[in-house]
Amino acid sequence: MRYSLRQLEVFVAIAQHESVSRAAQSLALSQSAASTALAEFERQFDCLLLDRIGKRLKLNALGFQVLPKAVALLDRAEEIEELLSGQRGVGSLDIGATLTIGNYLATLLISDFIKRHPGSRVRLQVRNTAMIIEHIVQHELDLGLIEGDCQHQDVVMQPWVEDALTVFCAPSHPLAKTGAVSLDRLLRETWIMREQGSGTRLTLEQATRHRRGRFDILLELEHTEGIKRAVESGLGIGCVSRLALRDAFRRGSLVPVATPELDLRRQFTFIWHRHKYLTTGIREFLRLCQQMTEDIQRIDEIELPRVP
Repeated sequence: MRYSLRQLEVFVAIAQHESVSRAAQSLALSQSAASTALAEFERQFDCLLLDRIGKRLKLNALGFQVLPKAVALLDRAEEIEELLSGQRGVGSLDIGATLTIGNYLATLLISDFIKRHPGSRVRLQVRNTAMIIEHIVQHELDLGLIEGDCQHQDVVMQPWVEDALTVFCAPSHPLAKTGAVSLDRLLRETWIMREQGSGTRLTLEQATRHRRGRFDILLELEHTEGIKRAVESGLGIGCVSRLALRDAFRRGSLVPVATPELDLRRQFTFIWHRHKYLTTGIREFLRLCQQMTEDIQRIDEIELPRVP
């Protein structure tokens, strides 16, 4: 074999970071050692895998072909190393989750996963749907758990469980006591809304796409808890997953608004790169997620620890 796993590791890191210095730092190498490893890798095959564009290194056409295969080979090598060293874990996992899943489900799933596989290492990134998809495409995450849709040709989607958004307001808001609310009335209200690129925002916009009216948005916030606090303060109305609202509804600090004209159902989905090698760890985590939801129809039926 004319190349080493270290050379592949350096190539993958540089491709992901688009920088030799950042790649070297992530691998605990000197910058010169990383540069040498990449240069030797390319020299051995008389090819270039990355092009320099300004201060960045970007994959060229050949690099795009090599990258997923290099990532898959490194994943397999890590599995072999785990087996040979007799470790009890199932390797390391880099998981990305959108906010509702990340804040309310992922930590429980990861805790259960680590208890079952004590030697495992799991890193979790909580981002919006667009960012999780981008990280999957760039091979920076092994698995994504998203709330929105994904149409990228390099991404595999596997449905998980149904979720539903709910429009909500403070108990003192006029909509709290009006019963069912029309879409026209909703469009006249002031909104506290998730940012562009979030699955929540996309679901709400798709549900109202047949109307020409635009939302009157006072605030765009990246965090569900921030939206809930702003709505509680009387700044406007919001729309997030019912899963995130159960405790607030129970306490009475927020109330649901009936919106029969809106279809706010959506699907939680697993995503991974179509060239991704599904390691034992990834398959185990997927199995655990499915096991958690096998007896429920919708995610807000799941039992979660209550917040006082």
